[in-house]
Amino acid sequence: MALATPGTTVNPRWPVRVIAALAVTPLLRRLVIADSVPSGCPRRTHCVRCGLPVSLTTPLRAVSPIGRCAGCNSRIGAPPMLLELALLAAVAVLASWFRSGPEASPANLPVVLETAAIGWWAVCAVPLAFVDLAVHRLPDRLTYAAVIGTWTLFGLAAIVDGDGTGWLRAVSAGIVIALLFAATTLLLGRRGFGLGDAKLALSSAAILGWSGWGAVVLGLTAAFTTSAVGALILLTARRVRWSDHLPFGPFLILGTLVAVAVVGR
Repeated sequence: MALATPGTTVNPRWPVRVIAALAVTPLLRRLVIADSVPSGCPRRTHCVRCGLPVSLTTPLRAVSPIGRCAGCNSRIGAPPMLLELALLAAVAVLASWFRSGPEASPANLPVVLETAAIGWWAVCAVPLAFVDLAVHRLPDRLTYAAVIGTWTLFGLAAIVDGDGTGWLRAVSAGIVIALLFAATTLLLGRRGFGLGDAKLALSSAAILGWSGWGAVVLGLTAAFTTSAVGALILLTARRVRWSDHLPFGPFLILGTLVAVAVVGR
């Protein structure tokens, strides 16, 4: 963490935001546990090893940063601490969003709504990344929630601000990128992007589009680059084969965060 230099002040609201972000991690871990199942299977409600129910009202060890069942101590859901670190990284990106503009405050409602849109997307995107890594699927309940939340909040921000250009660009970016991803599914089958990736692009590309078309290009470039580097590392380590299908959702989320951090508002 950088130390404050003379003449600068540390915004006292950011520690509160970090605590608020960490407060939702039990719910996000619960979502990862529930949805990390193969397509067509019911959501997971119990530990597969000992049968202990997993919920927010039972022993919380499984949905804590420990990530282990309270009954048999087996690992369950996202790896220990990783989900929490991912959410903190998203909070740091959200902080960088304001470096070129005013902080969110009740007096600046459009910025509050922009903040809420990106925060909502991050809360959906973090569990989506871990589910995709675990079982190579992006559940509709989270991808659709991300789309509805981001599009609605950006739309409200545009109405309050009196300028719909940003919202139209965001929605257009989401639709165009989603259609391109879906087209590869139809043309290439399993070798193309999955429909889950297309649904995730509806919200991720909208986040990028809100910042401008340059952010869309940067975000997609970062996503494809990190995906290629990750694939090469796994191939070199012989963890995957050329015929294996790697999940793209986590890289699309990472590329979005990178672009938001670099471009800002």
